[in-house]
Amino acid sequence: MHVLDGKGHGSLPPIVVLHGITSSSVAFGPLLALLQKHTRRIIAPDAPGHGFSEVPRVPLQPENLLENMTSALDQLLDEPAIVVGNSLGGAIALHYAATRPERVRNLVLLSPAGALWSEEDLKRLLRAFRMESPRDARNFLNTIYHRKPWFAPLIAADLVHSSKRPAVGSLLESATPNSGATPEQLATLKMPILFWWGRSERLLPANDFTYFSKHLPKHAIIERPEGIGHCPHFDDPRGTCRRIVEFAQSNML
Repeated sequence: MHVLDGKGHGSLPPIVVLHGITSSSVAFGPLLALLQKHTRRIIAPDAPGHGFSEVPRVPLQPENLLENMTSALDQLLDEPAIVVGNSLGGAIALHYAATRPERVRNLVLLSPAGALWSEEDLKRLLRAFRMESPRDARNFLNTIYHRKPWFAPLIAADLVHSSKRPAVGSLLESATPNSGATPEQLATLKMPILFWWGRSERLLPANDFTYFSKHLPKHAIIERPEGIGHCPHFDDPRGTCRRIVEFAQSNML
C-alpha cells in the first residue's frame, strides 16, 4: 500500500485521512497541507487498488478491504489518532473506530458511506459510478461538488479510467445493502464524533443522513454546512480544516 506519511508542525495527535472509492490520498492534497500545520503527523493511505497502491491479488470486497485497511492502520499508528473519513473512507473510519476504539481519539465523518441501504438506494448509487464516457464523468463531478467545477472537462477522462480499475469494479459489484454498520455497532462508539453532511450532498441517499442521525450516539455532533457537497475537501478545504481542528482542540482537554 502507498501511504502519504508526513511530519506535522502542530501539537494535535496524528491525523489519518481516508479517501473514497475511485479516489486517492492525492485528492486531499490541499486539506492535508492545511492540517499538517496543526498536527504532529499526517497520514493518508491509498486503499488497495486505488491511487499508487498495488492491485490486490484477489477481488476487492468490503470484507477484505476493511481487513486490509485495519491491518495497515494498526501498523502505521503508534498512538491514538484523529481519524477522518469521507465517503467509503467514512465507512472504513467507522469500522476502525468500532473495532479499535483505543486507537481512535476523535472520529470525523465527512458524508460517510456505511449506512445500511435499501435495495433501491444501493442500485441508484451503483448507477452513479457507471461511467462509460467523459460526459458521464462530468455528470458525476457535477453531483459530488456543491458547484460545477470549471476543470471538470479536463479530468473527466481520467475519472472514467479510475472508475474502471479492477478494484473499483469488484468492490462495487460485491456491495450489498447489508455492507454497512449496524445500529448496534454505531451505538458502541464512545469517542468524540463530528458528523458532517453538506446541504449540497447529492451522491449518497438522503436516507443515509436519517440513518446516521438516528443511530449515532447522542454525544455525536451532527452538522449540515452550507456550500458543501459530497467532498468537503473539494468545496472548502480551509473551512473543513478549520472545523476539524476546532473539534479536535475542544476534545484535547
